[in-house]
Amino acid sequence: MFIPFLQQVPEAPAIVNKLANQDSTRAALHEIKETLSTSSAEEILSSLATEAVHFGLKVAAALAIYLIGGWIIRRIKKGMRKGFERRGTDQTISTFTLSLVSISLWVLVIILTVSALGLNTSSLAALLAAGGLAIGMALSGTVQNFAGGIMILAFKPFKAGDYIEAQGYAGTVTAVTIASTKLLTIDNRVVILPNGALANGNINNFSAMPLRRVDQLVSISYGIDAAKAKEAILDLVRTHPAVLDASTEGAADPFVAVAELSESAVRYTVRVWVKSADYWTVFFYLNETLYTELPKRGVSFPFPQLDVHIKQ
Repeated sequence: MFIPFLQQVPEAPAIVNKLANQDSTRAALHEIKETLSTSSAEEILSSLATEAVHFGLKVAAALAIYLIGGWIIRRIKKGMRKGFERRGTDQTISTFTLSLVSISLWVLVIILTVSALGLNTSSLAALLAAGGLAIGMALSGTVQNFAGGIMILAFKPFKAGDYIEAQGYAGTVTAVTIASTKLLTIDNRVVILPNGALANGNINNFSAMPLRRVDQLVSISYGIDAAKAKEAILDLVRTHPAVLDASTEGAADPFVAVAELSESAVRYTVRVWVKSADYWTVFFYLNETLYTELPKRGVSFPFPQLDVHIKQ
């Protein structure tokens, strides 16, 4: 009878809720009291035993669903992995698909497990939707990484096994998951890059094309005949079997030309085409060979020098 009066008080909503909770508690206690007074001890124990058995069966069913579901998920992942290997599917696609399927199936297993316990799955679905919205807003970066993974999978700027440079790191791609990409650097470090930043940033893929061009600058002393220097460099460049010529599609003959007349040296540019896998082998070979063999052919390297003229 105090509720109409309390509704006029500023703190009325909180007080009304408190009174309502107290009334519901009193009603529940009164119901329990009535049940205890009208039922015998045997009936109460029998009812409790029946409820306990029902609850135990629900727990057992939920546990069985969870364990069997986990076993089925593992079998599905194993079968998919073998199928990808038989078909030679790109590792980027296989790892991404396995990760996505695993997460989706585990969400389904959890929903079935909760349903077996007798909980209302529609309320759970609404709760998951609301929670998903809240988590999505809190983890916007993770959602961006997921979208980035989809973009990488769709447009394929690189694949597993490619040597790339991105986000300040360079290495071989070993796996692409839902949220990140793993790189193995040449000094055996594992670098994990988020897919969101990776998909929106610059990617330098050194393995995308079958051929690459090796560019080098060679400094020669002033006074050396240009034709003699070019001929010596070309002869040394052609000694490596991995250096290609115009007979290979997409390649060109080795090229040497004067690139710059600097203060202390004449700089020649050297360009040769090789297979992508032979790039570093040829690069280091040219450095060492040109350094050791050019002086034997009368082509010397300059040292920084300064001419000083003294006037009396």
